[in-house]
Amino acid sequence: MSRIGQSITLSVSEKEKQALEILASEFGLFWGDKPNISKLIKEIAHNKLKIAPNHDWKPDRLQMLQQAIDSLIDAGQIPIALELTKLLLERSELSGPLRKELEGRLDNSPPPWRLELDRCILRQQPFQLSYQDAGDRIWEFHLYHAAINRHGDRLYLDCWCEETEGNQDISELNHNWSLRLDRIPNDSLITPIPRGKWRHQLDSVSAEFQLFDGLARSYQTKTAIDIANELISTNPLVRQITRQVTSSFWFFREILPYGEDCLLISPEKVRKRFYDKVQRLYRRYES
Repeated sequence: MSRIGQSITLSVSEKEKQALEILASEFGLFWGDKPNISKLIKEIAHNKLKIAPNHDWKPDRLQMLQQAIDSLIDAGQIPIALELTKLLLERSELSGPLRKELEGRLDNSPPPWRLELDRCILRQQPFQLSYQDAGDRIWEFHLYHAAINRHGDRLYLDCWCEETEGNQDISELNHNWSLRLDRIPNDSLITPIPRGKWRHQLDSVSAEFQLFDGLARSYQTKTAIDIANELISTNPLVRQITRQVTSSFWFFREILPYGEDCLLISPEKVRKRFYDKVQRLYRRYES
C-alpha cells in the first residue's frame, strides 16, 4: 500500500501547540471539529497563508499612510479613504492620539453634499450649490468647472461660476472663485444642472515676472502652471517666468514673500494691482 503522506515531528511546548491550534481555528482549518495544525502548515507551505512580521510598522510608514488617507479625501475618493482608515486601525502600533483621530473620521462621515459634490466633479456634471461667506451671507452658485485644491492649510473648491457679483478679481478672471469647503453649509443641496456644459479649465491670463539673484538660481519650474522659464541675464542673474494665472489673489500670496527679488511685469492690470498692494504695505510701515 502506497503512503499518502509523510509525518514530521514538531518540537513545541503545550502553550505553543495551543497557539497554533488557535491560528488553525481562525483560518477554518479543522479535522472534524478540532483545529488541525497539519492543515495550517500545508496552507503556509502552499503559500496560501503568508508569514510576515507583525506589530513592527515604523512611525514614518504610519505617517505616510495617514497622508495617503488625507490625499484620498482631498481627491474625493472618500470610500477608499474610509477603507484604508479601517485597515490602519487594525494595527497595534498606532499612538493613542492618532487612533483617536482616525476613529473620529469613521464616526464623522462626510455630509451628503460632499459625496454628491465629488460625484458631480467625477462625472463632469455642472451643478448648483449654496455657500456661506465670512459675513454669514448665503450665495447661490452655478458651477461649470470645479476641483478641490489645498491652499495653505485649508481645502478650497476652485471653480468657474456663472455668477460674478462680489468677485474682486480682474474682469478676465471674475468667473473664477475659490470657495472654502468648510463654509459650504451641511444642509446644502448639490443640484445637477441637466443641460449645462462642463468647462475643462478655469479662465486664465498669462503673467510674466522676473526673479533675481539667489531666487533666480534656485527657482524650480512649476510644470502645471509655468509656460516658460528662461534665464535672460547672468550678470546680474535674472530669470523670467511666464505663468498661467487663474487667481490674482493666490498669485499675489505666492510671489509677495519673494520681496525685492521679484518684479511683476505683465499683464498691466495684474501688475497695477500688485503695485497698489505694495504701496499700501509701504504706507502701513510709514505710518
